[in-house]
Amino acid sequence: MSDRFAHAREPRAFDFPHDHGPHDAYQTEWWYYTGNLFDATGRHFGYQLTFFRRALVPPDEQALRADRESSFAFDQVYFAHFAITDSTANAHVSFEKYSRGAAGLAGAQASPFRVFVEDWAAIAAHDDGDAAQVRLVAAQDGYSIELTLASTKPIVLHGDRGLSQKSPNPGNASYYYSMTRMATMGKVTTPRGTFEVTGNSWLDREWSTSALDENTEGWDWFSLQFDDGREVMFFKLRQKGTGNTSFAKGTYVNADGRAELVRQDEVTITVLDRWTSRQTGATYPVRWRLTSSRYGLDIEIAARISDQEMRLTQRYWEGAVTFKGASAAGRVAGVGYVEMTGY
Repeated sequence: MSDRFAHAREPRAFDFPHDHGPHDAYQTEWWYYTGNLFDATGRHFGYQLTFFRRALVPPDEQALRADRESSFAFDQVYFAHFAITDSTANAHVSFEKYSRGAAGLAGAQASPFRVFVEDWAAIAAHDDGDAAQVRLVAAQDGYSIELTLASTKPIVLHGDRGLSQKSPNPGNASYYYSMTRMATMGKVTTPRGTFEVTGNSWLDREWSTSALDENTEGWDWFSLQFDDGREVMFFKLRQKGTGNTSFAKGTYVNADGRAELVRQDEVTITVLDRWTSRQTGATYPVRWRLTSSRYGLDIEIAARISDQEMRLTQRYWEGAVTFKGASAAGRVAGVGYVEMTGY
């Protein structure tokens, strides 16, 4: 059936704000928000709020089914993941929701921007706004976020003008762009209280049909925000059986917003420490050394807390990190997020 969906095979012209909305001709899509926030005392919170769209039938069948009478009939499933890390309390929680893309239960639109699953939502901050300024809201079991995000840098197109290859095979790719630094303010609530926070967030947007090949067991993805205004995104795919890196790419974003492609042989990531989940038995890296001779980087990255495992329908590790070290310009430090699947 996947052959009847559109595939990311070659670079395309991006069209904003249209591309902030859904691309139903592709099977899978996500709007991925992560951030590192601090209250006035320096207390740290990490958060994740991600919305996923999954098409159940290809575009030609969607067209044939468009005249169904029931408002509950649907061709798209939306689901969302929400997580908060409270570093001071050494606590991490995660939640998920699923709903049909119909009857006002879940959906997405480009202008004014909105993506939602029931009462969890990312919404344009202004009535006529796009995704560059948004409000995020989510609440579950005594945990909630109410945040306003405003992008402070140009949109970054990853890979080849936004075509992000995930293996040497044509079609194993996604269209991928990011807002790598979004000034953030608002409230984080946990059972320990409500905290006024500020910080920075990162938005990742991808859509595709078949992004990985059959020999890939999972990926490690890093998004790093340097205190001096730079950002780095780097992902590596791991080969089944060996765990060796089978494919890797990244993007280096200068402080002025200029983006540069980072190739696999230009970055080395070495695992320095691991953590094993008592609940699932899975073992994940939680401390790394990242080096790049091209950019003179030699930094150590560490999880804020080890247990940031997302024990949901799909199990993975997604968590806040901090880093420090050296670069060609001198000492560097910053914050970020790491995602790991397939462990």
